[in-house]
Amino acid sequence: MDPLIRCWLQLMGLTAATALLARVDGRLAAVGLLALAWLKARAILRGFLHLGDAPGWLGAFMLPLGLWLAGLAGLCVLVLS
Repeated sequence: MDPLIRCWLQLMGLTAATALLARVDGRLAAVGLLALAWLKARAILRGFLHLGDAPGWLGAFMLPLGLWLAGLAGLCVLVLS
């Protein structure tokens, strides 16, 4: 299968998972949405921008993004508890 089609299918699956989280309320939904955002960013950076082929670049983007989203998730848990 073409890598771009595989990436597109991954994004469609993650979008469907995001829609399923609409029924969930509170902290779980917030943390789930942030985790799905991280997975979507990884799919885009790896599949469309081909950063998976460039040594170190995918991690250089994903680590700060992951730390930022983890911080936001922590704040969501604090505020919603």
